[in-house]
Amino acid sequence: MTSLPLRSKWIGLGVLLLAVLLVAMDVTILYFAAPFISADLAPSGTQQLWMLDVYGFVLAGLLITMGSLADLVGRRRVLVCGAGAFGLASAAAAFASTPDQLIACRALMGLGGATLMPSSLALLRNLFPDDAERRKAVAIWTGVVSGGSALGPLLGGLLLQHFSWGSVFLINVPVMVALVVAAPRLLPESRDPSGARLDPISALLSLGTMLPLVFGLQRAAVDGLGLIPVLALVVGVVGGVAFVRRQRALTSPMIELSLFRDARFSGALGVNLMAMLGLVGFALFSTQYLQSVLGLSPLTAALWTLPAPLSVGVVAPLAMVAAQRVRPAAVVAACFLLALVGFLVLLRVPARDGLPVALAGVVLTTMGLAGAMTLLTDLILGAAPAERAGAASAVAETGQELGGAIGVAVLGSIGTAVYRHDVGGGVPHAAHETLGGAVEVARALPGRSGDALLDTARVAFTHGLHAAALGASVVMAFAAAVAWFTLRTVPPHATADVADPERELVAA
Repeated sequence: MTSLPLRSKWIGLGVLLLAVLLVAMDVTILYFAAPFISADLAPSGTQQLWMLDVYGFVLAGLLITMGSLADLVGRRRVLVCGAGAFGLASAAAAFASTPDQLIACRALMGLGGATLMPSSLALLRNLFPDDAERRKAVAIWTGVVSGGSALGPLLGGLLLQHFSWGSVFLINVPVMVALVVAAPRLLPESRDPSGARLDPISALLSLGTMLPLVFGLQRAAVDGLGLIPVLALVVGVVGGVAFVRRQRALTSPMIELSLFRDARFSGALGVNLMAMLGLVGFALFSTQYLQSVLGLSPLTAALWTLPAPLSVGVVAPLAMVAAQRVRPAAVVAACFLLALVGFLVLLRVPARDGLPVALAGVVLTTMGLAGAMTLLTDLILGAAPAERAGAASAVAETGQELGGAIGVAVLGSIGTAVYRHDVGGGVPHAAHETLGGAVEVARALPGRSGDALLDTARVAFTHGLHAAALGASVVMAFAAAVAWFTLRTVPPHATADVADPERELVAA
């Protein structure tokens, strides 16, 4: 692939951002729509869980396979096919008439999303072979992903005020149509020139690893370490061992295991996982605190959360600029320490009138983690050869999905244990299990009895939030240390660019 004019590259980046914006939004947009869907389709409890979770399960399970497929058959081709599938599945989901139909559509959307994320990041890697340009593009990409996750609830709330629940899916269709039309005209095709083929057994083992792991972690967060979550985790670990052994035996593996011997790649991957652990794992507490403790409406809560993702647009470029002067290890470690300060602030959140403290803590943690993840994503992309950019991007995305699932399981379990201990056993079962259950029970109780239960539950939840923030603080301190020791040999960006200006190759 010959180098493109600078203007064409940035227009191409704009096309790629269409894809990642919607995929990021769709992870969160359904939460506001869930009550409306439940009222219309009357799903069982199990069906409702699958409607919410199946998108993320399929997305996580297929990322590595779709990233490798994009390397082999063409990243633009896979991006366009994935956009088409995502748009069609979204249209079908909008008009689903049964819970099972909606679950199937959400699964197909997960399949489309699994093609969009690694393909877009791999195409970015090939659009910008120059280190300095790529880092600017990665900073923008990170900001859009963070912004999309925050805009999901806000857009969902606005749509549901005026339209039916199907509108949260229909909004995807025109954007995906635009992507299908624009991508072939504005994005150059790139692929691995080696002519290797996708190994079906590796693809199945990849799915058999990630799907049980993410499922087991999420169910453990909800139900505790019961038989089903433990069995799922065991199956995932066994599948992972079999996957690695399969890759070692292949002449053209789906993932080049030699990449993991590069400290820049493996270190950045591991630390990136810890960043997602803190970011996603604590989001569960911050959103519930705003809505169920402070009593804000979903739309008002979504509006108050906007400062956090908007701050990413400031901190991501600053992190890249700082890494030109000092070693990336120092910048990443400093970002984790900033996130640590944010979690320590969250330890001071009160059960009443705590909005300013909560917002300050969330903004600081988001700024720190977004800055770290911007640099880490660039390090992962820069360490991988251009012809394997799709697989490397998929590994990075898979690590983030796994980190988020671990965060929900670990921090969620800590907070839930403290909540149940503090709320005590002398309350109805639903109130003892969750804060949401306590809110519903309190509404049915007369006068002061309901108020007393609600106050107790809110204080107990706030204590659980404090415990989760303390756990996240420990993870942030550990991540800062790991980042420093594993990435300390990586020179500042400016030094690396001068030392080896021809380091990166562009796929033919």
